[in-house]
Amino acid sequence: MNKTLLAAVPLLAIILLAACNQPAQETSEQEQSEEMTSTVMTATDQGAMTPQAVLDDLMAGNQRYMQNDLTARDLPAQVAATTDGQYPKAIILSCVDSRVPVEMVFDQGVGDVFVARVAGNIEDEDLLGSIEYAVGVAGSKLVMVLGHESCGAVKSAVDQLDVGSENVDHLLAQIEPAIEKTEGERDAANKEYLTGVIKNNVELTIEDIRSRSAIVRQLEEEGKIMLAGGYYNLHDGSVTLLD
Repeated sequence: MNKTLLAAVPLLAIILLAACNQPAQETSEQEQSEEMTSTVMTATDQGAMTPQAVLDDLMAGNQRYMQNDLTARDLPAQVAATTDGQYPKAIILSCVDSRVPVEMVFDQGVGDVFVARVAGNIEDEDLLGSIEYAVGVAGSKLVMVLGHESCGAVKSAVDQLDVGSENVDHLLAQIEPAIEKTEGERDAANKEYLTGVIKNNVELTIEDIRSRSAIVRQLEEEGKIMLAGGYYNLHDGSVTLLD
């Protein structure tokens, strides 16, 4: 065997090895693609869900989030599928806190839920209008108010923070009723007290939404929607439903 042929043998082996491995790689990529969901909420899906089923779905998603078992999604496919319309199952009013990634917390994909965010998860006329649009026009079945552990807005309200801003003062003033409702000395350093204010703030926000929105109130009375409050634990990612 001449030197040229001997030199070509290793190169030929590499080519053959690469050729043998290629189908396996392609198969692996195909299997991964098949495991990813590209489905999105449709009008039929939304219409078939009861408010309780929506709440159950969110809480099941939170369990997957806690277990680091989020649903694998083909996001470009979901983006494309929702281009012409959306049918979210719920609207979630959350704090702006960056440690509470709402869609991830409930393992939801593109087009699954509306998310409204404001410091202290309080409601004003604009947020009420958004909620009314979600349930009255877009067909959402659940309104959830989601508070969270160690909420900075609530802590600032308890501490009566003054930064020289009328806008901040106005926001924090809306948390004052929850402070007044909470038993104990006004002390943000007291974790138990602060948690009580946070949870009371969630419950009062729900009461405000119900009392200030005839649309929400009527749909709830008819059993077409549900209002629910939740508390997010920063330590383990769990959401606890509030009565």
